[in-house]
Amino acid sequence: MSILVLSSILSQMHIQLSRRETEELYYDLLMYFGLIGGVNECQALEYAWRDPRNRKMIEEFIIAWLNKKKKKEILARYI
Repeated sequence: MSILVLSSILSQMHIQLSRRETEELYYDLLMYFGLIGGVNECQALEYAWRDPRNRKMIEEFIIAWLNKKKKKEILARYI
């Protein structure tokens, strides 16, 4: 299953998400990096993770995604 690659990445980053959040992040990550709809999305993500430059970009995207999600949750509490 393609989510396993992202689950492995999150594990290496010491990040735990629910299954639904992991699926949302996976979709957003593929969209952001233009991998969605490719023949081997999972393999492309795995190869990108192995490259140090791409790895840094993926880590930064995940951290930004988590921060954005956190801000949305905080705002939703006040509305």
